This record gives sequence, C-alpha cells and structure tokens, in this order.
Amino acid sequence: MGTVEIQPLEMQYRALGKTGIKISALSFGAGPVSSLMVGDDGDRQRAVVRRAIEVGINWFDTAATYGAGQSERNLGRVFHELGIAGIHVATKVRLMPEDLGDIRGAVRRSFEGSLERLRLPRVTLLQLHNSVTRQRGDEPTSVTPQDVLGGSGITAAFEELRAEGLISHLGLTGIGDPTALEELVRSGQFATIQVPYHLLNPSAGRSMPAGFAETNYGNIIAACSQNQMGVLAIRVLAGGALANSPPSPHTFKTPFFPLELYRRDRRRASNLQATLGADRQLPREAIRFALNHPSVSSALIGFAEPRQIEEAVESLISVEPSLDWDEILAAEFACDREI
Repeated sequence: MGTVEIQPLEMQYRALGKTGIKISALSFGAGPVSSLMVGDDGDRQRAVVRRAIEVGINWFDTAATYGAGQSERNLGRVFHELGIAGIHVATKVRLMPEDLGDIRGAVRRSFEGSLERLRLPRVTLLQLHNSVTRQRGDEPTSVTPQDVLGGSGITAAFEELRAEGLISHLGLTGIGDPTALEELVRSGQFATIQVPYHLLNPSAGRSMPAGFAETNYGNIIAACSQNQMGVLAIRVLAGGALANSPPSPHTFKTPFFPLELYRRDRRRASNLQATLGADRQLPREAIRFALNHPSVSSALIGFAEPRQIEEAVESLISVEPSLDWDEILAAEFACDREI
C-alpha cells in the first residue's frame, strides 16, 4: 500500500507542556474500551487509523497491557501497512508486585517487547502505568513514590532508556492517591500526565464540593500546570457512558473502572443530557468540556469507526453559545448528593 500523507484538515494543535511538541487536540487511544486495536478486524483498524492521520491526529497512545500486547502489535502492523511515519507514539510499562525486586530489568523487558510489537526503533513517550499510592497495593498494582523516585527506582530505569535514545520523554498515569501523585509531579522528573477528566468526574481539574461521591483526583492538574507538565485527558467519554454506548467487554473485567461505575455514569449521563436538552449532543459537549481546560493539551479518545473521528473533529468548532459548566455541574452534583 502507498504511503499515507499527513493532511491536517481542521485539527487544532497545542503545546504539550514544555516538551516542545505540538500535539493534536484529539489523540488516538488504542486501549481496550473501543475494542478496535485489541481486536482482529484488520481492515477496520487500517480504515480508522488512516482517517485519524488524514484529519491531522499526530499522537497515538497504547500500552503493553492493552490486550496483552495486541494493541501494540496491531498498531505496529497498521503503521507498517500504511507506510505511516512522523507521528508520535506513547506506550506504557506496568509493574506487577513480583517485578519490584528487579525494577530495572522488568522495565527494560517490558519496553523492549513494546518496541518489537510496535516495529519501532524508539517512541516519543514512555509512561508509568501503575497507580501511585502511599503503600504498595493500596490500589490494584499500585506503587509508592519511593518506588518511582528512589535511586534504583522506576524513574532511573526510564532515564536509562532515554539516555540510550529509545524514548524522548517520561510520563505518568494519574490515578491513585492525589498527594502521592503530587509528589511525583513536583519532582520535575515527568513531562506529561494522563488523567481521567470528564463531565461526570472533573475532580482532576477543579475543586469538588463536600460530599462528592466519586473518586476525587484532588485537582492534580493544577500542580501539573505549575510544573509545566503536558496534560492528556483520558476517559473523556467516561468509558462510553457519555456517548450512550454499551459497556465494552473490558468494563466487565477491569478493577480500575468497573461495571458498577459505568452503570452509575450512564444514569448520571442521562440526567445531564436532559439538563442540556436535545439540541446539545452530549459526546460533543464532553470533548469540548475536556479541551476547555486551559492546561489540557489533548483529549485522548478511543475510536472504533472513522465517523467517530470526524464527529470528534467537528466538536472542535463550536457555533453554539458556550455553556456555563460551573452552574450546570453544581446543580448536577447537588442532585447526586440528594440521591
């Protein structure tokens, strides 16, 4: 097949923290929620990735754990088939408890496997894929700030890979204990963070009222902004709940964003849609909301069809009056407390 040319249409680009990278406002999430890149429909995978490139998406996010390597493998194959070059790829390392006795070796083995599956000599960003908490195991697979920042810790292993020219930047996944995460943010060791930030749980980007019933990410984006970190908003559509999509197969088995949360989010999304009215499309407003935060560099979305990409790009252009989200969300959260 011929080489695909990168032809930005109406894409916006933003600074990714202090990396010097201009990242597309929409990024391609190759995770398991959309099921695309962990599946086996090669024709659809090529069509969706091709459309992403055509509209100017220049950032693709994957992980070694997505489909037990299947996401990386499929992404690498599609890049090769389409002759794609000149885009940014981010992947991740997740350490299991048994890996913590040999952090350096575990990081290298995981990353070398990622490069092989991706068919790439290097990637732009390598991210820690563990939760970060005060004690190991406080959350599934969580590690501590000492595990990350210690002399023979995860950061040191990442820096070794960077010194070899295999990665350009280090990043975090922003889940866990907010105070433990903030310690890593303020260390200055990391260029980016990806963190859940969406209409049903905006706590990563704003202070929440007393009694907020969901996981509170402690306005961690404020600390990231102070340290000039690039912020990638994830779960922008709340695992599909804000798009009125059925729960993905992944939702039935993940300990991080389980089915119970999805069902609760669907009920809350229905209430929010009723508040907005039929003329406002909730998925479009959800994307706009995430990107309206001044510190968010890109909204990372899992696409399953080319049309979803086109609709997401269309959401970047607003001809409608802006919404007062402070007022709307205050009312919604007050309603949640009453329930």
